Amino acid sequence: MAKKAKKINVNFSDSGASNDQLYVIDENNNVISVVNATTNNVVSTIPVGHQPVSLNGNPNNNRIYVTNGGSQTVSVIDGATNTVIAIIPVGIQPAGVGINPYINRIYISNRGSNTISVIDGLTNTVISTISVETYPTDINVHPYINRIYVTNEFSNTVSVIDGLTNTVISAISVESQPSGIGINSATNRIYISNRGSNTVSVIDAVTNTVMAIIPVGNQPTSIEVNSSNNQIYVTHEVENTISVIDGLTNIVVATVPVTSPMANIDEDLSLE
Repeated sequence: MAKKAKKINVNFSDSGASNDQLYVIDENNNVISVVNATTNNVVSTIPVGHQPVSLNGNPNNNRIYVTNGGSQTVSVIDGATNTVIAIIPVGIQPAGVGINPYINRIYISNRGSNTISVIDGLTNTVISTISVETYPTDINVHPYINRIYVTNEFSNTVSVIDGLTNTVISAISVESQPSGIGINSATNRIYISNRGSNTVSVIDAVTNTVMAIIPVGNQPTSIEVNSSNNQIYVTHEVENTISVIDGLTNIVVATVPVTSPMANIDEDLSLE
């Protein structure tokens, strides 16, 4: 059976909303499909490395970064031309992509080597390699405080990295098989989906401590935050539902049925 497109991200062009494009990973064919968000037509197909896993974009310079798990590389796409402008060697089994657009740094979680590759977005080179715990999966950036958060799925921890020094400053114990990471920069809260325990851990970014554990559906994976209404959205790997969490009360306020299982969700690439 052919694999489905796995992840969709929106690249915001400086030329206006009418030129917004969706970048869709096609794992089966090792390409990125570019969809015009206005016409819903595929306008370009971009070859990348073997087994693309995840992607993310920097809205400040219109660059899209794709992790290629089978090639141990990151493909850099120019959003203006939809061409690959660089291929960057990283660690073993690269997976997640985190970006701090303010300092033009890209952070790659390497599941097979238990490291984070730090890429300079200006030179497209790895400037630092940071050791973390076992099987780092997702990675996300709190740009206002320059902190990077990494879920270590087989260690049941979250590594906190100082973006100024590129060093781990804390390892926070969470529940079983932490997977996705959502950040609300406005409230300084970090949300971790724990796939093995069917929960979401809420971390205080000031103290680096878990302040709440929220029961959700079966095998939560991707997690996204809407800072405008302080709600958190969690997909479930084996259920056709999304849990909606109230960020003020840390309670699930709705369970939304969807038509098919969702592995990943992305709200947008705008800064909170």
